[in-house]
Amino acid sequence: MTGGWLALLLAGLLEITWASGLKLVGPARPLVSIGILTAMVLSFVLLWLAVRTLPVSVAYPVWTGIGAVGAFVVGVTVYNEPVNAFRILCVVVIVLGIVGLKVGGRA
Repeated sequence: MTGGWLALLLAGLLEITWASGLKLVGPARPLVSIGILTAMVLSFVLLWLAVRTLPVSVAYPVWTGIGAVGAFVVGVTVYNEPVNAFRILCVVVIVLGIVGLKVGGRA
């Protein structure tokens, strides 16, 4: 895995963190809010580093895809959000798109 892909993977994981943590942000939880803001900033910085070596047409969709799939998994497993076969199929399509961008582009 090249440096750009590693930065992109870490950026995606941080996106999952901040997107999933938005439910916990609020004035009563200042440390959580600071942590979420820190994850946001680091996610964007790592995405910026990734697009220095990867095409933005690949990096940005992969980043958002990692975040979308991860937020879905966290929502279902941690927040007990509804899940059904159609929603799972939609997430599988997102994953296939991410894999396709990685394999098809050979960036």
